[in-house]
Amino acid sequence: MSEFAVIPVIDLKGGVAVHAKGGKRADYRPLETPFGPADDPLAIARGLLDVTGSPALYVADLDAIEGSGNNYETCRALADVLPTTTLWVDAGFSDADECAFWLPLGATLVIGSETLASHDNWKDIHANLGDGAMLSLDFDGATMRGPQTLLAETELWPERLIVMSLDRVGTGEGPDLDRLKFVCGREGERTLYAAGGIRNSGDLAKVKETGARGALIATALHTGAVTQKEIAALA
Repeated sequence: MSEFAVIPVIDLKGGVAVHAKGGKRADYRPLETPFGPADDPLAIARGLLDVTGSPALYVADLDAIEGSGNNYETCRALADVLPTTTLWVDAGFSDADECAFWLPLGATLVIGSETLASHDNWKDIHANLGDGAMLSLDFDGATMRGPQTLLAETELWPERLIVMSLDRVGTGEGPDLDRLKFVCGREGERTLYAAGGIRNSGDLAKVKETGARGALIATALHTGAVTQKEIAALA
């Protein structure tokens, strides 16, 4: 992904696509979108990929993240019907054993800092998966969830990194550009993606100016605030 990449996101809960908003997962409701009914994640995924032209689809398994089950079968169905798309899956991974269960999907596993007990858990996962794992630095307001050493010790960062503003997801507040600039100033040659709060193509352009190589978005695609034409122009 040498150009700026717009990566669509789909959030799954109980096999249904839901609207993520503000990181308050208990309040997420079935998604309303022109791409298909909430209980047809495959149709929604195809619609998101058609608009973005993305080679990747980010899938958040909210049940797995909350420890109340998983949406593995839905993810496997996505992998089967989208063979040319790489799934980026966040399923609440906390150690290498949990990652191993998902490896048959052939997906890139996203390790959220919020689900890690210590930086040693991340080091073990990265040692086992290498660049097959991405690290997401998960922020809630000014605070990063998870081991603070992951933010302080940049040598722990993998090749690809996500800066996730959970409190801004689906809120229309705009991305946290100051945080992105801060992390981009420390990441060296790594590839960084922004997530949370992106409202329109103007926000995407501002994210690109920080040095980020891409952005994860959902709500702006469902509302039509970001279109296929605007994404092509940005790239």
